[in-house]
Formats: sequence, structure tokens, C-alpha cells
Amino acid sequence: MEISDAQNKIKEFDEARGWESSWNLKDLLLNITEEVGEFWNLIKWVDEEKQRRIIEEKKDDASDFIGDTLFLLLKIANQTKVDASQALQDTLEEYEKRMPPEIMKKLKHANKNAGGWDNKNGS
Repeated sequence: MEISDAQNKIKEFDEARGWESSWNLKDLLLNITEEVGEFWNLIKWVDEEKQRRIIEEKKDDASDFIGDTLFLLLKIANQTKVDASQALQDTLEEYEKRMPPEIMKKLKHANKNAGGWDNKNGS
């Protein structure tokens, strides 16, 4: 399903329930935080290898997290009248400029505080 189709489907879902005018960004953001916490509980305090094994064993939980979070993000996009497809495209274009592959392959990450590189401010 395309992002724009998913965003429209969620809009229709909300309209069918009379929720389209419900302005509850705070609650949606808190719900995303809750979803992140639930997912984090699966893998907290274990190394990357064990994280991979846990996710392989609990693929349904990972899928639920992704589905729930996407649903909430697209509801937020609808409430704020943001085209989620365009927002993602804009972000990808920005990241391409900020984090060039040749530098990221060497440094492995963009966290300047940990020795990475991020050209966020053109520096």
C-alpha cells in the first residue's frame, strides 16, 4: 500500500467513526511513546545479536509495533494536514545531503558527539 493510500484509508476510518474532527495530538504522541516503550521492553539491555534473535522469534510483536506506530503517525499527518508521502520524500532528500554514503560507510553513524558526522547545518 502506498503511503498516500494508507493516509487516505486512515482518514476514511476516522470519518466512519466520527473521529475526523477529534484534535488529540497530545494523546496520539503519548500513544506513540507507549508503543515505543512496549517494543523497547522486548529488546532492552541486550546486545545487538540477541536483539536480532528476539525480533526473529517475536516477529508478530515487531509487526504490531510498526503497524500501530504508522497508524498513529498517519493520523497525526491527517490532523495536521501534512502530506505524509511528501514529508518522507523531503526528509530522505535532506538526509541524502546531510549524511553522504561515502562518509557514513566509514564512520558508521551521524552522531557528532560520538565521533560521527552530520552536515545538518551545512558545516
